[in-house]
Amino acid sequence: MTTVGLIGSGNIGGTLARLAVGAGYDVVLSNSRGPETLKDLVDELGEHASAGTAQDAAQVGDLVVVTVPLKAYRAVPVEPLAGKVVIDTNNYYPQRDGAFPELDSGEITSSELLQRHLPDSRVVKVFNNIYYKGLAELPRPSGAADRSALAIAGDDAAAKAEVTAFLDRIGYDAVDVGPLAEGWRYQPDTPAYGTIYSATPTDWEHPAPADADKVRAAVASATR
Repeated sequence: MTTVGLIGSGNIGGTLARLAVGAGYDVVLSNSRGPETLKDLVDELGEHASAGTAQDAAQVGDLVVVTVPLKAYRAVPVEPLAGKVVIDTNNYYPQRDGAFPELDSGEITSSELLQRHLPDSRVVKVFNNIYYKGLAELPRPSGAADRSALAIAGDDAAAKAEVTAFLDRIGYDAVDVGPLAEGWRYQPDTPAYGTIYSATPTDWEHPAPADADKVRAAVASATR
């Protein structure tokens, strides 16, 4: 059985853990505060969930999700992630993360920063543009008329195929945007960010589906 390691277990990480367990995966959760702080979530998820350190999640996970604030990306373990597919959910928020001149100038994307930190891993950007409540409420079976899609970007085709299969199992289609350099197309302040999955542009609390065509059009309309 595939094990999903989670480096970070906040709103997005915890939601992904629930979806993964529901889809038949084992999960290993971690956060910056220690495994003991994840006891309630592990108890909720049951026998297919456990908690450990970030090193544990990186080591044990067949597929690993990095869902920590961008400012903490350098703390992500490197060696145990070599050769693995790493899902990056991060966004750059200067007010939280501090200034990254290379991101401010547009010379690189946040996921490319993580890929540089993890040179032997295969990073795929996904889950960064959907509110966690929408992520929890919008999964649908394959072929459902109201199934939503999520944008993905990555430099490795096989890694994107693996992530696409993971998305399918947890209830989403995928829209391949291209390499990590194109990940800016669904970062904050773009048409594909956030409100594309909400009932109205100001109502993030009530999710609404966004199919592949809608996501594809929003990504294509992004400008820098």
